[in-house]
Amino acid sequence: MPFSVSKSLLSLLPVGLAVNWVTITPDRVVIAVCARARTAARPLCRRRLRRVHSRYVRRLGDLPWHGRVSRFDLQVRRFRCCAPECPRRIFAERLPAVALPRVKRTARLADAQRRIALSAGGESGARLATSLAMPVSGDTLLRLIRAAPLPEVPTPRVVGIDDWAWRRGQRYGTLIVDLERNRPLDLLPDRDAQTLEAWLKRHPGIEAIARDRAGAYADGARCGAPEAVQVADRFHLLRNLGGALARALDRHHRDLRTAAAAAVRNTADTAAQTAPVAPPMPAVVEPPQGPDRHAVRRARFHEALALHGQGWPVRRIARALGADRKTVRGWLRSGEFPTWRHRPRGSSVDRHAEHLNRRWDEGCRNAAQLWREIRDQGFRGRLRTVQRWASSRRGADPAASGVGWRPAAWPAPSKHRAAWLVVAGPERLDATEQRFVDALLAPSPELAGLASLARRFSTMVRERQAELLDGWLTAAKGSALAGFADGIRRDLDAVRAALVLPWSTGPVEGQISRLKTLKRAMCGRAGFELLRRRVLLAA
Repeated sequence: MPFSVSKSLLSLLPVGLAVNWVTITPDRVVIAVCARARTAARPLCRRRLRRVHSRYVRRLGDLPWHGRVSRFDLQVRRFRCCAPECPRRIFAERLPAVALPRVKRTARLADAQRRIALSAGGESGARLATSLAMPVSGDTLLRLIRAAPLPEVPTPRVVGIDDWAWRRGQRYGTLIVDLERNRPLDLLPDRDAQTLEAWLKRHPGIEAIARDRAGAYADGARCGAPEAVQVADRFHLLRNLGGALARALDRHHRDLRTAAAAAVRNTADTAAQTAPVAPPMPAVVEPPQGPDRHAVRRARFHEALALHGQGWPVRRIARALGADRKTVRGWLRSGEFPTWRHRPRGSSVDRHAEHLNRRWDEGCRNAAQLWREIRDQGFRGRLRTVQRWASSRRGADPAASGVGWRPAAWPAPSKHRAAWLVVAGPERLDATEQRFVDALLAPSPELAGLASLARRFSTMVRERQAELLDGWLTAAKGSALAGFADGIRRDLDAVRAALVLPWSTGPVEGQISRLKTLKRAMCGRAGFELLRRRVLLAA
């Protein structure tokens, strides 16, 4: 018979249970419970019965009690049905609020363990659950995820679509997000137009689709939701602009190096007219590169040009030389052997360079004293870092060496970096970068016109000036951005909508970052369906 317990204890039990007894050990709490109702409904005809045939005990894991593993010993009654028309004479009472049939945990414990699995995964989730007094195996956690029903979401009005990489450059999937609620709607196993079209047809009523500029997404949206407005993503528009500008600048590799050298010469001329000031950090001496490695790379470059002249395609050349296709394509596009210099690395004392230089010029040459001063200003580095700075400064001091300081060589930027410098406004460039841009554009009217076109397009997209789009497309004809402009014309309606409507795929990129975290946490051992459920159920 149930014994008397306080109402506060009853409130901690699932609804409909009564306590028979409680057994407490140092590591476990066992609670013997039974159903409070005197009758049970027959599963077929739902008629209430009270004639008990027999009883048995189900052992169900439950939520921990004060850090102890908890278990319910649930006494289940079997009832006898005497109706002649009933095909089932004996049945066990069902308690769906407590636990589902044929499981070994309560519904609330299963829900807690499922949440752990969605957040931490299988094996790591099992370790976490064990430390929280809810022991479970990693395989069981994954089964809980697979058994959970997917959430039902209302038909979205505005969706965002973007791709994500199973393996970069080889296999991709598609993520669809409700932009108004910022919730993932579905995960598709590929980025084919037919797959997207089928999904859109299963979800009619979508009014706007924000997407990147992939042709498969445009075709899938056009066929699957012809009444929806397609909106090209503004970030991808600017990214495509940067790629087109970088390809144009790649044909002026020599001009980039000349402009970089001119920017450094101007810096040296300015420094010669003023008092010699030591650099904030010594120039990083680049380790010499072996001539053999340089010669091998040059030989591969010339071999690629020769094979291309014989009519070989890029893929075959890359396979023959063991190089990446993008590398070979860049060689063929530039037409000359590229050289690079590594960008000097910064130091943790850079933000305190002004104070250190001023104190050095005042005559303070004690590294320990300088370290104590910048430590009071928030510097967290070691004394040895400041000692290295002082040692290099002594070597560059004109009073010690008799030679004035010369600025470190400014490496010629890559084509992508140069494209950004050309488009960025003067307020976002330092003095050397601005001199580089001036030296690059001043002697070349072609590059100056190209930079003007790129800046106009960037401003038009950032400020969403849709009325200027037609004029820009006309001006881009015959320029190095003509191919980019042709792509805009092929997707003109979506680009124009991007300059009018507020939607973008920015929220989709955020969800893709979360997806990547989940995918990498599973160490590549999970299948698509498990990843899909973790993304959708944990949202």
